[in-house]
Amino acid sequence: NMGAYKYMQEIWRKKQSDVMRYILRIRTWQYRQLSAVHRVSRPTRPEKARRMGYRAKQGYCIYRVRVRRGNRKRPVTKGQTYGKPKTHGVNELKLARSKQAIAE
Repeated sequence: NMGAYKYMQEIWRKKQSDVMRYILRIRTWQYRQLSAVHRVSRPTRPEKARRMGYRAKQGYCIYRVRVRRGNRKRPVTKGQTYGKPKTHGVNELKLARSKQAIAE
């Protein structure tokens, strides 16, 4: 006894399938063309959104936000840091906040 949401969930589980690979590839390209913060009319994954508490009615708005991959980059001019060598890290600094917190 599988409803529509259950089928969607199963499709999302099999990310290596040809259909999913194609869809994800197209979407990544599409998302790159959009601005960093973009209002979306409806969720990409309705079944996941509903599990998170989304309902299709007025008052719910969805945004897609692009977040930098990897760790935090230290904002320094031309990568020039001062002080002891210990503090010279620029790229591999770990941020205390989650990706979701940054997006919000």
